[in-house]
Amino acid sequence: MQQNNSTTEFILLGLTQDPMKKKTVFVIFFIFYLGTVVGNLLIIVTIKSSRTLGSPMYYFLFYLSLADSCFSTSTAPKLIVDSLSAKNIITYNECMTQVFALHFFGCMEVFVLLLMAFDQYVAICKPLHYTTIMSRQVCTILIVLAWVGSFIHSTTQIILALRLPFSGPNLIDHYCCDLQPLLKLACMDTYKINLLLVSNSGAICSSSFVILMISYIVILHSLRNHSAEGRKKALSTCISHIIVVVLCFGPCTFIYTRPPTTYPIDKMMAVFYTIGTPLVNSLIYTLRNAEVKNAMRKLWHIKITSESRR
Repeated sequence: MQQNNSTTEFILLGLTQDPMKKKTVFVIFFIFYLGTVVGNLLIIVTIKSSRTLGSPMYYFLFYLSLADSCFSTSTAPKLIVDSLSAKNIITYNECMTQVFALHFFGCMEVFVLLLMAFDQYVAICKPLHYTTIMSRQVCTILIVLAWVGSFIHSTTQIILALRLPFSGPNLIDHYCCDLQPLLKLACMDTYKINLLLVSNSGAICSSSFVILMISYIVILHSLRNHSAEGRKKALSTCISHIIVVVLCFGPCTFIYTRPPTTYPIDKMMAVFYTIGTPLVNSLIYTLRNAEVKNAMRKLWHIKITSESRR
């Protein structure tokens, strides 16, 4: 995997170099990561086990939870382990692998959010044609396309990363490997590569955000023609989706749609969308979703009852 450079490893500076603050980082992000994995696994198991959650929205939610778990896993475990280490070393190959995983699962999350918005649009604006348009076969094709699109995006990112030559400083002022901090270490003019980064990751983030917000504006406008009960239920679902979209795309757009300059807030923004957003997603889609909560109660009630009978 290694290209024209003499650097075999990088040193991640992490979120802080203070020993006491690093212990605080360990505790906080261990809890965050544990909550992310447990919350998303609960959603995955509940959707797979429940017969009442067979609609396309929950089909897509299954893959969103899967992508969120993997997305958080691509950065959080390394951050947690490094907070207990004096010197945070990551090899060149591990760094490139992290870049690929970060963009693959991050892009998958973006595409699934687009699919969930499309599902809501069809359900509210085209209710008579919903079962035809959003058949299981169509949903499967859409998810496959999302996986393929994510693979193409992350492959493009890793090709850009592999073109960067490193032979000087190897200190990455970040807690993970990504193209933006790596561009600062490259021994070449990175202007063109940054343009490609903005036109790839930046375009995906910004265009997806605009499409999602327009779609939800159309959906909310069309709710005027629904009954009070239907409007209340659809509004609750749309608000949950809009919160997730804003929390996901705000930091993402900030990082990937600007010149290769760094700001003190960059690492906090990255923490928010790589670790915070997957946790918030799992909370929003359980605490604000009555159907998921009821399905979870039934599932664990059945499990507890069956265990007590043994």
